[in-house]
Amino acid sequence: MRWKHLPIVAFDTETTGLEPFGSDRIIEFAAVVLYMDDEGQIANREDHSFLINPEKEIPRKVTEITGISDADVADAPRFHEVAGAIRELLADAVTVAHNYPFDLGFLTSEFKRIDWAWPEPLAEIDTVDLSIRCFPDARGHKLSDLCQRLDVSLDNAHRATDDAAACGECFISLARRHETEDDLQAMLDWAKAIGRPPEDGPFALGQDGRLQFVDGPLSGEAVADNPLHLAWMEKAVHRVEGEWRNRYPESVRRWIRRWLDARGSGRAKQNPKSFHAADWVLDPCITLDRRARRGLRR
Repeated sequence: MRWKHLPIVAFDTETTGLEPFGSDRIIEFAAVVLYMDDEGQIANREDHSFLINPEKEIPRKVTEITGISDADVADAPRFHEVAGAIRELLADAVTVAHNYPFDLGFLTSEFKRIDWAWPEPLAEIDTVDLSIRCFPDARGHKLSDLCQRLDVSLDNAHRATDDAAACGECFISLARRHETEDDLQAMLDWAKAIGRPPEDGPFALGQDGRLQFVDGPLSGEAVADNPLHLAWMEKAVHRVEGEWRNRYPESVRRWIRRWLDARGSGRAKQNPKSFHAADWVLDPCITLDRRARRGLRR
């Protein structure tokens, strides 16, 4: 599949706080859809933006940082009213976000409130991870830092549309610089990103839209609820013709490794007792085992 001919959907959320699985909610969602030409340049752009009523008071610090007040969202739709449009934007697209786990956590939590599943896009690319890999000696990996290194404009940081657009442009700029070939799997390999699992693997989308196991003791259960079983599958062996061989093919094990790295290994957390502007830009995306010492910012 040729990824450069697919919509590149860069997205961002603004929220009432930092706890997606606590009481915090989304107050703004934006997706900037970018279309590329044959030379890898941006040929067209579509902006989609939603202010969302979080059904709770927006903290003063959030208003100071984002400019979004209670008055701005008083007449805005609730999440369930725009969920279908948001899900349609993300499905069947190459999706990009700066600190993907942060936005994924909030969107997953919001979808769960209405009994919907994450749409499992064609690709889930985190430009924080790309920045770390492409600029390993850089001291900062905030979106503004990456934009500065790539000469990408970011005029109105902490509003979802502007952040999403800058993120998408950074991804395309990096892909062009590294001459990433126009093949979806090759791009996923370069970005170390999650795509959909191999079609011949032991996973499938269930009737509820959630990715689930289709064989073994957890058949029918959601993949996202069983990271330990995924870890076992990546290492599992069995005896064939007198030799120990991997139970699952390399394509499946590669997908599992990336899923666990992006979603299952955990991220460094902010101090929940503090809430300052400096905290708001702290990136809670750094895996504890490999990146916690870098002190990265959003």
